[in-house]
Amino acid sequence: MKNDVLILGKGVVGTRLQKEFDCPISAKKIQTFADVFSIIEQHKPKVVINCIGHTGENNVDDCEKVLDKTMTANTFVPILLGEAALRQGFKLVHLSSGCIYYYNYGKQKPIPETRVPDYYRLYYSRTKLYIEHILDEMAKKDKRANILIPRVRVPLDNRPYKKNVLTKLIQYKRIIDVPNSVTYMPDFVKALKFLIKKDAKGIYNVVNKHGLKYSRLMKIYKKYVPEFEYEIIKLKQLNLDRTNLILSTKKLEETGFKVRSIDEVLEECVKEYVKY
Repeated sequence: MKNDVLILGKGVVGTRLQKEFDCPISAKKIQTFADVFSIIEQHKPKVVINCIGHTGENNVDDCEKVLDKTMTANTFVPILLGEAALRQGFKLVHLSSGCIYYYNYGKQKPIPETRVPDYYRLYYSRTKLYIEHILDEMAKKDKRANILIPRVRVPLDNRPYKKNVLTKLIQYKRIIDVPNSVTYMPDFVKALKFLIKKDAKGIYNVVNKHGLKYSRLMKIYKKYVPEFEYEIIKLKQLNLDRTNLILSTKKLEETGFKVRSIDEVLEECVKEYVKY
């Protein structure tokens, strides 16, 4: 697979996937179709995994400070890639986000891929919502468009970096305690390889089964780092617009991929994390 796959974007996720797939990666700036065609001509991939995106310097609120940069990375560049995929016949894998829904814990079941996104409060969410709709419609309406859209939500990883939710919680020390869908990145890599091998198309919620209450994760972390202290606060005390939700994993499971419960991975995750 390594000679067939090209990663776009040398951020944390792109770099991680490049190592896992053992394939080329490009950080070339994309502004035009000519830029895209040049990259494709150079590498001649069968599969392009788009990891280009902007989530804010510290958090998604920072996207408001760089409107053009956020829209370009999250919406305009993927439009160019989608059109290029249709014209040139490569498979496009576009990493999307699950942070595009309102959710009522008391009334709603886990959100399936068929539900129309409805969370417009955050600029970041809007930019991801726009492009997901466009690419999904292309995949549905035009057989030439071979597009896979895996949704990632709240990345959790077994190594420290800024966007890892475990790293964030350790720094914040004040946490909310409502269950949320989380993507354990080692499992995401396995799911992505599985879906590409199956030539899957369309949207998939690539998260671990069930919701994670952050207190469970912090309790395990404290077992390894006893001096760590944290405080549980109510959601309204955050005073921030955020999506809190549970995504359905039924569609992903129906492909034959074994989706682990988030509770299954916590000990494994923290045990590796504290080694760094």
